[in-house]
Amino acid sequence: MDAMEALLTRRSIRKFKPEQIKDEELEAVIKAGMYAPTAMSLQSPFILAIQDQEDIAKINEIKKEINKTAGLPQRPGLAYYGAPTIIVVFTTNRAKDEFLGTLDAAAVNTNMLNAAHALGLGAVWIHRSDAIFDSEEGKKLLKKWGIAEEVKGVASLALGYPDCENPEPRPRREGYYKIIK
Repeated sequence: MDAMEALLTRRSIRKFKPEQIKDEELEAVIKAGMYAPTAMSLQSPFILAIQDQEDIAKINEIKKEINKTAGLPQRPGLAYYGAPTIIVVFTTNRAKDEFLGTLDAAAVNTNMLNAAHALGLGAVWIHRSDAIFDSEEGKKLLKKWGIAEEVKGVASLALGYPDCENPEPRPRREGYYKIIK
């Protein structure tokens, strides 16, 4: 798939097959994230891929509790839609400030979403990584994995083989852009 086709046809996938993706596919998605632009080329984000199903179940529990506490709509099913892989992007103290680190992490996550689609994988951006890993249970997971608590969760994605058709895009809204010459 060429780059423009991938960018224009990528959609959020919210239904996944249970089988785990191949290591080569995961590494290709992560590599795309590693080549995202970062402020001053500091490469401040840290990418964490999780495939342990017990840990994924725990993250799903934490996310559902955070949504409930925040008064967000409770959807049936799992917060990460049953994806066999979760990737979390953190900002680190390598960033000159939190704002730039957050933007860097968002760019990394976006590159990985697009790479996943180009490889025939499904993915969806999941919010609230900050709250997940700021929680006591989230900090316990970081400690279990040997990751410093100084990291700040920014974004994550659910990743796997799609178990649905690629959704049709919504029409682009009027006034989305303007060109000044």
